[in-house]
This record gives sequence, structure tokens and C-alpha cells, in this order.
Amino acid sequence: MISSINASDQIFLAGVNQIQQQISTANQQLTSGLKVTVASDAPDQIDDLLQLRADQAQNTQIASNLGMEQTNAQAADGALGSAIQLMDNATQLAAEGANTTETATSLQTLAQQVASLQTEMVNLSQTQVAGRYIFSGDLDQSPSYQVDLTATDGVDQLSNAASTRQIQNPEGGTFSASMTAQQIFAAQNADGSDAGGNVFAALNNLRVALLNNDQAGITTAQSQIQQASTQLNTAQSFYGNVENNITNASNYATTYDTQLTTEIGGIQDADATSAALQLTQDTTQLQAAFQAQGKMPTSSLFDYLG
Repeated sequence: MISSINASDQIFLAGVNQIQQQISTANQQLTSGLKVTVASDAPDQIDDLLQLRADQAQNTQIASNLGMEQTNAQAADGALGSAIQLMDNATQLAAEGANTTETATSLQTLAQQVASLQTEMVNLSQTQVAGRYIFSGDLDQSPSYQVDLTATDGVDQLSNAASTRQIQNPEGGTFSASMTAQQIFAAQNADGSDAGGNVFAALNNLRVALLNNDQAGITTAQSQIQQASTQLNTAQSFYGNVENNITNASNYATTYDTQLTTEIGGIQDADATSAALQLTQDTTQLQAAFQAQGKMPTSSLFDYLG
């Protein structure tokens, strides 16, 4: 065993150990591409690094959520575009029904066509994305309305859940994600009566007036159809704004992710050029140290082995 080492050899061994540690660190950085792999590599920066990583993970989740919400908003926008087209068709049918030269038989035919529009409109209120009814508010596993031409307004309301879901903005804050089927297709007054712009009511009133050859009712329904069209356009505008907000938020999330990646890299990424240079210098220094030590007229380490 080593019984004693003189001061000169101790200094030499300490120097060799330090150089070897530097070589190991440089090799590790070149292999992994990182200069910080454990907390002890940069104890004064680890808190900042962990916070940046947490911020990036949260931003990534928000960006993913925005992508899903964009799909929902686009589906809603498309459905409302189709709904507006249906109301244009209803406007045409109402104009034909208001023509006093129409016979009772032709009015019955027009009424049947309106009934078809009602079914299509309810189907649009049941639009789904990934198994979710996007106009059903917080109860999105089932539709809010179904067709029932014997019921008031020609539909049965199955639920009236509010839509409380908000979209998180990576810049901070939130914004509304959706409207409900009742808000869009079945607007009501505070007392529960049909409001102007109630789509289901307007279509049903037109159908009933045509069936009854009720010219006054047809004229009234024409006005209601116009209000309903305005209502649908307003809803589509809402979703257009949602899409714009999501696009802006997604763009920010992308920029923010780049910023976070740069900041994280500044702390943890190795400088390959510097690490390679350090490795070369340390290897050369170690070789020189051993060569110099070998030429010294002193006892070797074996002289201390007992």
C-alpha cells in the first residue's frame, strides 16, 4: 500500500485528477450535446432551467388544445354556413308561398320542402367533432335538439346546458370557445318565449302557414326567416372571431416555444466547438504532464507501494 506521498507527487496527482475530470466532462458534452445533465452541473441555474422546461411543457399543451379548438371552430363555421344556405332556401320557399296564385296542393308541396329544411337544420345543430356535439355546451355527449314536427317550433329540446368552456391563450387570459344550439338556433326571450331570430320557430311557422294556406302567416314567417338568417350570420361571425383568435394564439405559441427553446439551450446545450477544443487542450496537457513527470529524477509511485 502507499505509505506516504511527498508534496510534489500530491500536487501532480491532484493536477492529473483535475485534468481527467475536465476530459470526462468534455467527452460527456460532445457525446450528449448537453453541458447540464444533472443539477450538480449547474446548481446556480437549475431553478431557471426547470421553470423554463415547465413553461415549455405548458405552452405545448396549450398549443395542442388550440389545434383541437380550431377544428371545432372550423366545423361550427362550416355548419353555420350550411344553415345560412338552408335559410336562403326557406326564403325562396316563403316567397313562392306568398304568391297568391299558388294552389293548396302546391302549398302542401312547399310545406313538405320546408319540413325537409327543418330536419336538415336540426341535423346541423347536432354537428359532431371527434364524438362531441359541438353545439351542446357542457353536455357534449348528446344532442340538444331532435326533430318533432308535432311539437312547438318543430323540435324537442333534449338539454339546455350552458357552454362554459374557455380557450386558454398562451399570452395570458382566456376567450370563449363556443355557442350553444339554443343560443344559435332557438333564441328565447327572458320569459322563455321565442325571440326574434329563433331559427327552429321561423321554419316551423312557415311550414304550418303553408299547410294551412295562411297567407298572413306566410307573410309573418317571411319576416321571421329574415331575422333567423341574421341570427345565423351573427353566430357565424362569432366563430370567425374564435378562429382568428385561435390563429393568433397559435402563432404566439409557436414564437414563444422558439424563445423558450433558445433560453433552455443557452443553459443546457453544450458548445461543441468549445468542448472539442477543451478536450484537445486537456488531452495534450495530460500527456505533457506525464512526460514531464517521467523525466523528473524522483521516486516513482511504485517506491511508495508496500
